[in-house]
Parts: sequence; structure tokens; C-alpha cells
Amino acid sequence: MPAIHWDGERHELHAGETVLDGLSRNGVAVPNSCRAGVCQSCLLRASSGHVPATAQVGLKPALIEQGYFLACVCKPSEDLIVEAPGTGVRSAARLIATSRLSDTVIRVLLESDEPLDHRAGQYLTLFRPDGLGRSYSIASLPTEQTLELHIRLIPNGQMSSWLATTAQPGEMLSTQGPAGDCFYTAGAPDQPLLLAGTGTGLAPLYGILRDALHQDHRGPIRLYHGALNEAGLYLVPELEALAKLHPQLEYRPTLLHTHGPLPDCILKDQPKLNGWRGFVCGDPQIVTQLKKRLFLAGMASRDIHSDAFATAAPAS
Repeated sequence: MPAIHWDGERHELHAGETVLDGLSRNGVAVPNSCRAGVCQSCLLRASSGHVPATAQVGLKPALIEQGYFLACVCKPSEDLIVEAPGTGVRSAARLIATSRLSDTVIRVLLESDEPLDHRAGQYLTLFRPDGLGRSYSIASLPTEQTLELHIRLIPNGQMSSWLATTAQPGEMLSTQGPAGDCFYTAGAPDQPLLLAGTGTGLAPLYGILRDALHQDHRGPIRLYHGALNEAGLYLVPELEALAKLHPQLEYRPTLLHTHGPLPDCILKDQPKLNGWRGFVCGDPQIVTQLKKRLFLAGMASRDIHSDAFATAAPAS
């Protein structure tokens, strides 16, 4: 069996075991979140040995050339000498403020020490000083001075509870990324846009919406935010105010127990979606359903952009 050499120690992998699982089994703390090769929080660097190409899917060419890979999907065929990411992969960030958006969602504002080349709707991985990392979507525009994240509060969550109750303004954190291709691109200002999400799936949609308006998108924009009940909605006054300022925008909060499932609400309003561009974010099951039903309603697959929020293995 191949082995992982970490900090001078040799850790043999079991058959079919990933680098992340092997190191974790041997007591090596590797930041991780989705365990599906999406969030990139488990990024490591191999200084020696062959890394499978499947463990580098989605990484920037510059990172691949340096031997970086995603530990959660890496199943090497030979020994690897592995180390933590270098300082050039992560950027220092200062916590500016936290505030409640609802009983279950907080807004986190960060200021990065280095300019972050991002698009509203992408995501980054946020690291505490002790190395714990979690991935969150970016709700702010590239032109804004602070990075805005919307974080769902999870009971006993290691990161969310810490941010809500312990972390203080001025706390130094670090970020890795951004990543993801769920963001607005200019070039078709009259194309109708459909934005749909559940829970904190509103975070990337809020950024995408404001980015589209900032870039003078003229076509109809329909924003659907789904929740179980009214307590699950947030940013309602802000979105209603945006809709009043921009006649092309319609904001539709939907409640499962009042209006029915989110996909049904959307297709009832917009049964034909030929020529539309869609952005769907949030719960993985809802995202999967929406992508299928939007396609069946006429939306081209190339025009459907998504960000399914993977659930962390440990509490987040």
C-alpha cells in the first residue's frame, strides 16, 4: 500500500483510502469541509511523488504545477511526501464585524490584507487561527472594501458558534480561494435571469443580483428565496427595496408550508424558460431538482449555474 510521509513520519494508507482519511486516522489534523473535492479547504502540497490528476480537478494551473492537490479525493498509487499549503496560497484577513441577519444566520464582514481577485457568488475557505476551515459563499462585490459572508448557525458548530459568540473584531483569520463558477458575466444585458436558492444559498444570489444590477443588466430578473417558514427568510427589507429601485427585478420569498416546494413555485410562475439564464444555490437536493426541472422547462444546460452547499462531516 502507498504511504504518506508527513512531518518526518510515515503513514500507510489502507486500500482505497484517501490521503485525508489516512492522515486523519493517524491523528494529523487536516482542514476539511465538504469531503467531495469542491470546497478546496483540504488543499495540500506533494513535494515528491505522483499525484493523480483526479485530485487536482478544479485547481488553478499554477497550483497544479506546484504539486497541490485535494486530499479528500486523492487516492495515490505511490508514496507521497506531503506538506501543508504555503503562505502564498492563503491570505490574511481581519474580522471587522459580525451581526445577526436572522435567528439562524449571521453576517460576517472581513477585510483582506491582500486584494482578493473574486467575483460575487464564488466561495472561499475561512480558517481560524487554530487551522479549522469552513467554506462560505461571497455575498459582496469586488468593488466593496469588505468581504461579506452569510453563515448559518449550527448548534454546537465549531466555526459558526465561534464566530457568533467568541470571535472579536480585529481577530486575524486567513482565507483560501476564491473558487467556483457561479457568478454573473456581462455580455447579454437583456437576457432574463432566474436566481433561486434556499437558506444561506441567498448569499451568492445576493452578490450575483447586485453584480448584475451594478453592470446595468436590463433584462427581467426573478429572485426566489425558499424557506420552511418566515423565520428562515432574511434580507427581506433590503431585497424589497432593491425591487422598488429596479423595475426589472421581482423578489419572491417562498415558504414551503404556505406556497409549496420551491421548484413548483418557480415553474408555476415561469413554465417556459427558453432563453433564460439560471443561478441555483443552497441545499444539494433542491439544487439537483431545480437544475433538472429548469432544463426540462427549456433552459439550456450551459446557462444553468449552480452552487450546492456540501455539508461538512464535522459540525461547522
